[in-house]
Amino acid sequence: MTETSTDEEHCVRFSTDSVMLEGTVGKPKEARGVVLFAHGSGSSRHSPRNRYVAQVLRKSGLATLLIDLLTADEEAIDIQTLHLRFDIRLLAKRLVDATDWIEQNSDTRNLAIGYFGASTGAAAALVAATERQEIIRAVVSRGGRPDLAGSALSLVRSPTLLIVGGNDLPVIGINQEALKRLSTKKKLVIVPGATHLFDEPGALEEVARLAAAWFVHHLTAT
Repeated sequence: MTETSTDEEHCVRFSTDSVMLEGTVGKPKEARGVVLFAHGSGSSRHSPRNRYVAQVLRKSGLATLLIDLLTADEEAIDIQTLHLRFDIRLLAKRLVDATDWIEQNSDTRNLAIGYFGASTGAAAALVAATERQEIIRAVVSRGGRPDLAGSALSLVRSPTLLIVGGNDLPVIGINQEALKRLSTKKKLVIVPGATHLFDEPGALEEVARLAAAWFVHHLTAT
């Protein structure tokens, strides 16, 4: 693992499946938990939406790790095939490896862990949560595809918040069905007037507020 620093965040690299993945860690002083971000199809850890949410979480006293679950070469292939972005098992396995890295890293190993997943990344987060049930304290899905988690959905034990845009009609139905299948503390919030990417004024701010409240509650509870 190697690191390079900036004023507020630092970049990390770690190996998984014989490839090197890249991420960006941000950790406020006296962090009370850490949230791993699993972005959706066609996005990256540089997504302005996820970076905004990460900034809000850090202001709430939570560390963040935004990671690219595919390498640059794999992303290039996926643009042509649209295959790897839907390989939920592969993405979940790499998210688990990132979780293990957090537990081994001296700066983060004592922090409670949560997952923030967007689109297909939400499915990967839910599957990964079943692989690390003893340590994943909360999951938040933004415009997610929890249905892609398949049979793992009913095995999730981490408290799960599903956030969907009010105008994202197909995804609302998907999340309503997923809510029925979850057997843990759960909640579905529909943000009025928002579409899939929450580009509307105030929509992403509401996502960040909801996520911060969920994570602070579940990652800092005794």
